[in-house]
Amino acid sequence: MQHIIDRFIGYVTVDTESDPESNTTPSTAKQWDLANKLVEELKQIGLSDVSIDDKSYVMATLPSNLDYEVPTIGFVSHFDTTPDFTGKDVKPQIVKNYDGGDIVLNKELNIVLSPSYFKDLLLYKGQTLITTDGTTLLGADDKAGITEIMTAMEYLVQNPQIKHGTLKVCFTPDEEIGRGADHFDVEKFGADWAYTMDGSQIGELEYENFNAAGVKIRFKGKSVHPGYAKGKMINSMLLANKFISKLPKDETPETTKNYEGFFHVTNIQGSIEDTLVQLIIRDHNRNKFEKRKEYVEEVVAKINKKYQKQFGEDIAILEIKDQYYNMRDKVAPVMHIVKLAEQAMKELNIKPLIKPIRGGTDGSRLSFMGLPCPNIFAGGHNFHGKYEYVPVESMQKAVEVIVKIAELNAIQNKK
Repeated sequence: MQHIIDRFIGYVTVDTESDPESNTTPSTAKQWDLANKLVEELKQIGLSDVSIDDKSYVMATLPSNLDYEVPTIGFVSHFDTTPDFTGKDVKPQIVKNYDGGDIVLNKELNIVLSPSYFKDLLLYKGQTLITTDGTTLLGADDKAGITEIMTAMEYLVQNPQIKHGTLKVCFTPDEEIGRGADHFDVEKFGADWAYTMDGSQIGELEYENFNAAGVKIRFKGKSVHPGYAKGKMINSMLLANKFISKLPKDETPETTKNYEGFFHVTNIQGSIEDTLVQLIIRDHNRNKFEKRKEYVEEVVAKINKKYQKQFGEDIAILEIKDQYYNMRDKVAPVMHIVKLAEQAMKELNIKPLIKPIRGGTDGSRLSFMGLPCPNIFAGGHNFHGKYEYVPVESMQKAVEVIVKIAELNAIQNKK
């Protein structure tokens, strides 16, 4: 267990925050620090074909130790952390034999991780938790996944009596800003399928995610002295407000769960003559997803029609861009890859929690690039903020799941 703790802390104390405003890959130069460290570590533990490309994608191979052919399986995690909360100067705290009570993350700032608010904490009573110090995120998303993949590969190298086929490893940049699969070379990777180790609670196994689109609407206006504005002024901020008021009130992130989709306004910047509204559209059902986009188009079209005579041209400029789709479409024809992971968990006395992802994953895009890629738990909770934590026992179980998947693949495909 200490080996996993040391490895994980070695990763999270390297700042790898990504930057959505950057046009480079990786989006921040500091991501190279951990990428290069991972390359050296992969070589040290004995993997083959270790490489890092000009975009910082790290790949490696654990060769088969079988005398017959079985499918090649890949394992994928990302090394960047979200720009939503600082990942600089992470100072992990270790809570041994957690007693089920409040955890003081930072006494000076009165920051407390409490099961009265974060009820999942009680699942891990008696276990060892790694938390933040209340001033940064932790980075378990997804350095827990990297820890688990690296530890599993090392274990298999050191225990050649465990039979397995060829295993592929890839660590990627910029997943947190939606670009983790942008330069992923599926052909070079060479796996028949893969798993992202990027879920949360122990037991999670996911092969469904949202269909997703990003929306930008620029509302124009006319500025006139407010004392003489009657019939002349058009306030673009009020137009933006009219648009937002037309969105269903009960179809937002804070009012939906499970398979329910939503509209989510993420940003507004405006003045009288120019206001930009940004939102995201999410739905697991592809038909409902398309209807949500159509609804936005209809609302914008009505606003344009209403102001056409007064403004003389379209007063609202709409841009909708699809971001990713539900991986279920690509995984359903090869459901044996989900069943394999499910069996591995059951044999390890882990209860599989098969549920839809209310978000996206690199696995979704990779699935549509020809690499079916369900998602497996990495163990962390409360990602993207100061209350993030990970039970060490969950990371250990994730290591065991990786090993068991490799083992079962060899057994089930024995000629």
